[in-house]
Amino acid sequence: MGISSSHTENGIIEVTIDYPPVNAIPSLGWFELARTITTAGEDPEARVVILRAENRGFCAGVDLKEMQRTEGYSALIAANRGCAKAFAAVYDCEVPVIAAVNGFCLGGGVGLVGNADIIVASDDATFGLPEVDRGALGAATHLARLVPQHLMRTLYYTARNVSAQTLHHHGSVIEVTTRARLDDAAREIAKEIAKKDPTVIRAAKEAINGIDPQRVHQSYRFEQGFTFELNLTGVSDHARQAFLDGNHARQANDS
Repeated sequence: MGISSSHTENGIIEVTIDYPPVNAIPSLGWFELARTITTAGEDPEARVVILRAENRGFCAGVDLKEMQRTEGYSALIAANRGCAKAFAAVYDCEVPVIAAVNGFCLGGGVGLVGNADIIVASDDATFGLPEVDRGALGAATHLARLVPQHLMRTLYYTARNVSAQTLHHHGSVIEVTTRARLDDAAREIAKEIAKKDPTVIRAAKEAINGIDPQRVHQSYRFEQGFTFELNLTGVSDHARQAFLDGNHARQANDS
């Protein structure tokens, strides 16, 4: 459980998120994810990194329960800094990162996927930012890399989700497949890249980042400033607790 990595054939490294049941990542987990991805990219034998997940969905974002049970703002600061480092690690990884998205991809999950180089998704995958319902802001930077501007704004204000099929239509998801075949689909693309000259691929990654019109690191940290502001007003604490209370009630009704 947690963050793990494994080497497969031809320099392909798989990094796995595993925080059951929904992959709500605690603050230390975000830092560990950042270190694991960075280390994978620095491996001279690495050709491609696949970012994947176990459990019911790819990522449910930050661990709100951790934030609510911690007095003061230390958990909030740790989560925000951890997310920023993990998102940056995906973007700055020295080799291409392929995100294999199963089930739901929410909040911080969108931050990870939006900074990946290539995305494959299962046919039941959904993507969304519930931030405004949780009293937070962030990852609009990354959602804007997945969908057109006005759709991004609609999804952001309404906290609606969008399907993998819609992202495939817009070209940000390269392939939609069954959940059973998701890992194989990601590995097939990884193997195709791994056959290329690794020096050229690493140079290509650096060059593409260098011409990117969006300064993802700065824009995301700008968004986070408003999250801190909302927390100082107290509205965020009430929003998080309302979500957790409502989710607990739903689970009780289902049992």
